[in-house]
Amino acid sequence: MIPQPVVEAYGVRLRPFRAEDSADVVDGCADPLTQRFVSNLPTPYTVTDARWWIDVGAPAAWTGGGAAYAVADPATDRLLGAVGLNNPVPARGQVEIGYWLRPAARGRGLATAATRALSEHAFAAGTVRLELLTDAENGPSQRVALAAGFRYEGLRRSAGASGDGGRHDLLAWVRVAGDPAGPTARLLPDLPGGVLTDQVVALRPLAPDDAALAYRLHSRPDVVANQAPPVPPTRDAMERRCRLAESGWLTGDIARLLIVDVASGELAGSCGLSYTDVAAGEASVGYALLPEWRGRGYATRAVRLLAAWAFGATGVARISAGTVPENTASHRVLERVGFRREALQRGRLPGLEGARLDDLTFALLPTDLR
Repeated sequence: MIPQPVVEAYGVRLRPFRAEDSADVVDGCADPLTQRFVSNLPTPYTVTDARWWIDVGAPAAWTGGGAAYAVADPATDRLLGAVGLNNPVPARGQVEIGYWLRPAARGRGLATAATRALSEHAFAAGTVRLELLTDAENGPSQRVALAAGFRYEGLRRSAGASGDGGRHDLLAWVRVAGDPAGPTARLLPDLPGGVLTDQVVALRPLAPDDAALAYRLHSRPDVVANQAPPVPPTRDAMERRCRLAESGWLTGDIARLLIVDVASGELAGSCGLSYTDVAAGEASVGYALLPEWRGRGYATRAVRLLAAWAFGATGVARISAGTVPENTASHRVLERVGFRREALQRGRLPGLEGARLDDLTFALLPTDLR
């Protein structure tokens, strides 16, 4: 069992819950964001529920081999949120860690501070492995995991219970006792200032509100024809892609961006960078433009910006790009950036109705970038 002393570290105080915390527990647990991402909360959440948690739920967490701490302001001792340990697996030396914050306490690094404080307290008590499970759409919680030193380990299929009785996937973030202190280094860091620009085009991360724009671009027949397989996305699939864009960036899977015309602020296209071989430092790039923005050098500018960021901030050593052999316009874009043709891989890509498509591969090294 984790010992229960008050823990003060990183600007927060972890202490037992008290009766006078009831109103603040309601403030945090009745909030829509908490309700969305914390499982098994009553809806609506009332003072009665808060009192049950303080009198019954939190003590039961301790007796069950976990922990339930109130996160409090060290200056006022007022409750800011909660952090706890649950689902212990003694044979593995493993326990899960979770947290929530009141709305007024968010955005100040308090969840990271509380997670770090409890993690170190748990390791000191003999815990070997901590798991932090996040909803795939909960980017802020994934940022907490990374800032608290947890590493992305993989997808847990149907591991989460939805409020409607269904199931959903969760992402597993893990920290073990031997891991170094401090934030986890990311494969795909944030863009400097949130944007890449040469003052003509700007690249910004894809976001949930971009679904309509992204669908308009990626459902065009001329764009679909140059992807493998050449099947247009559904609107639902594009909306999900936009909702998961931040998660893909944080897990290191793919950086999805929109290409924007700086002068007008209008969408011109999209591009992306994904790792093909992390150990070898190789990534691949893809891009698409709306017809009205073609022929202006915008794709060249976007790929050049993306490649310079990849070689610099991310430390990528090599970037590849695959195209269908007939897409000569895309070939010209790549060659203007400095990519060189390397190979024609016959039948490498899936086509329609069981057909296979050839893949003409280009590659770029840092010294090639024009």
